[in-house]
Amino acid sequence: MPRLAAASLAGTAIEFYDFFVYGTAAALILGRLFFPTFSPLAGTLAAFGTFGVGFVARPLGSVLFGHLGDRRGRRPVLVLSLLLTGASTVAVGCVPSYGSIGVAAPVLLLLLRFLQGLGLGGEWGGAVLLTAEHAPPGRRALWSSFPQVGPAIGFVLANGVMLALSATLSDAEFARWGWRVPFWAAGALALGGLWLRSSLAESPRFLEIDDHARVPFVEVVRHHGRLVLLTAGALAAGYAIFYAVTTWSLAYATERLGVSRTVMLTCVMAAVVVKAALTPFMALLGDRYGRRPMCLTGCAACGLWMLPMVALLATGQPLLMFLGILGALVSFITMFAVIAAYLPELYEARVRCTGAAVGYNLGGVLGGALTPIVATALAEHSGRVPWSVGVYLTGVALLSLVCFALLPETRPVPVPVVEPVTG
Repeated sequence: MPRLAAASLAGTAIEFYDFFVYGTAAALILGRLFFPTFSPLAGTLAAFGTFGVGFVARPLGSVLFGHLGDRRGRRPVLVLSLLLTGASTVAVGCVPSYGSIGVAAPVLLLLLRFLQGLGLGGEWGGAVLLTAEHAPPGRRALWSSFPQVGPAIGFVLANGVMLALSATLSDAEFARWGWRVPFWAAGALALGGLWLRSSLAESPRFLEIDDHARVPFVEVVRHHGRLVLLTAGALAAGYAIFYAVTTWSLAYATERLGVSRTVMLTCVMAAVVVKAALTPFMALLGDRYGRRPMCLTGCAACGLWMLPMVALLATGQPLLMFLGILGALVSFITMFAVIAAYLPELYEARVRCTGAAVGYNLGGVLGGALTPIVATALAEHSGRVPWSVGVYLTGVALLSLVCFALLPETRPVPVPVVEPVTG
């Protein structure tokens, strides 16, 4: 289990690095390079629009790679999704700006972001299922939480590279070539991930399946449609809050408040590191007290913290901004630490790769694709404190809370040990 968990963690870290480095670039630089004829606000919104395309592609990737995972195994999904995401990320770093090739530049950006989303849509389901289906039932949430640490590591890597470049390069150098370096680095990371995953064993639960679904997505829609919609609605709050604090807040703080890129990236990265460290602990609580109680608690905490969070962000003070972001991410990980065990347990094994991944990534469309765009537009028409953003995020959290309340508990019940009767 340690070796398998480490390989799954490394793979998700690499793939989410690819996904997050685009979000950071969209917040900091892509608007003026690829949409220079727009106003600064419209350029940021357009860049966030291309960011959102990746989320729209993720459910399609779940269907495509979920079919492969339910028909041929979880392991092939891990290899092919990593190849697709890595190659498209490197290609983003090679796209000329609008000034060089005109409208073809944003079109290429849009296409490559779509391919990134396709790959990531398959990655999460394969990595989580391979870990969850190997794990012992009593510690399934703990072992399955390691792939969930991967996104935090990917985020820190992506933003760390951006932070180093923005701190050492002039604005002109960063705009000319510096922002491309993190995208090119994705190629080396992808090769390392492929090496780590080359010797993983197939899931034993998959090998036990005798009646593989012929078209898994059709079966999921026909027999588990309500479950998919409920899980998507339940996860929307986590996505909305995570991308509000890691993507929208970067643009808001640097453009509206005049906070430097270096300071804001440092605040967000420090909070993400704490979130990553807490993930296994929250997962252990999920093994002890159940998946659903942890999700309800985290979702309620998210709803309560959103208004204080935007008030703290609006101060422009690094320590207060850090505390606002940290509170949001701790609430977020209280529910998302157990999701990697919870979603697979909701579906039968023969359609699990498709069902769990589609529900997970549809939640990303509802919560992650629109949030940076909606929050940017709302903040533009707010005063110094963007209360409307806090109200929007609170509303998403309440919607998710209702969806979690309608889902069943799945934590395995320990089988009682019967002592033999002695005469």
